[in-house]
Amino acid sequence: MKKPILQDEAFLADVKEAGETDRRNFHLWWLGQSGYLIQWQRRHALIDPYLSDTLTRKYAETDKPHVRMTELVISPDKLDFIDVVTSSHNHTDHFDPETLNPLREKNPRMKLIVPEANRAISSERLDVDPEIFIGMDSGRTKPAGGFRFQGIPAAHNELDTNEWEENLYLGYIIEMGMFRVYHAGDTKLWDGMVDYIRPFQVDVAILPINGDKPERRVAGNLDGREAAQLAKDIGAKIVLPCHYDMFEFNTVEPDEFATACEEIGQPYKVLQNGERWSGSELDRLR
Repeated sequence: MKKPILQDEAFLADVKEAGETDRRNFHLWWLGQSGYLIQWQRRHALIDPYLSDTLTRKYAETDKPHVRMTELVISPDKLDFIDVVTSSHNHTDHFDPETLNPLREKNPRMKLIVPEANRAISSERLDVDPEIFIGMDSGRTKPAGGFRFQGIPAAHNELDTNEWEENLYLGYIIEMGMFRVYHAGDTKLWDGMVDYIRPFQVDVAILPINGDKPERRVAGNLDGREAAQLAKDIGAKIVLPCHYDMFEFNTVEPDEFATACEEIGQPYKVLQNGERWSGSELDRLR
């Protein structure tokens, strides 16, 4: 099993050091799968955290085992400084009660953002009042935890909505000061996607690269080449890949993504689990 580049106390020390030495820029860390920690002026947002072995246990005796590839970066009960958590949709690797409930216990004032369409099921899965959630939809913008969030449609595999035409799957634009990060959640390309996102002038695009293979029997995502081209088309200053190196049955190597970025001149960075990337790096991309 792969080891994160930073883990447990070493990871926490790096988060603390970043907040103490560089408050001008934002910092982010890849936590595995689609999970990221974003730090901005000592405020902290967790995006789609999956910090447990829920799915490995659930599918252990089935014909679709979720064998973990990379060790856990950090246990959720060690994160006692979180201001806001987002979930892009209700699949367990993006909305995990075994991650979210310990986080709520350690961070009683923490805000929890979910798609409005998923408010009821989110409430049932956490066994909480549905009013604790901040409901989002495409086109909505809401502040939370020192950040500002804009809902972006996501197609996993389609742009599915409920009876009130609220999106079941979302990405988020996360604004902090003059910086904008686009976390796509789980998505494939959809008509009008580039024109919808490009006006946000995102600095960092975080995009899935594991692709869409029916034999996996799970909903699909962008593949590496699609992610590279989407980042280029929306004008992202840099793109970071995600949604791989978690489960053996649903992963890819990032080589195709990296090669595609180099071929079209799209700046990119392939992080290891637990690794930090800082907004100061944007200066060299201008």
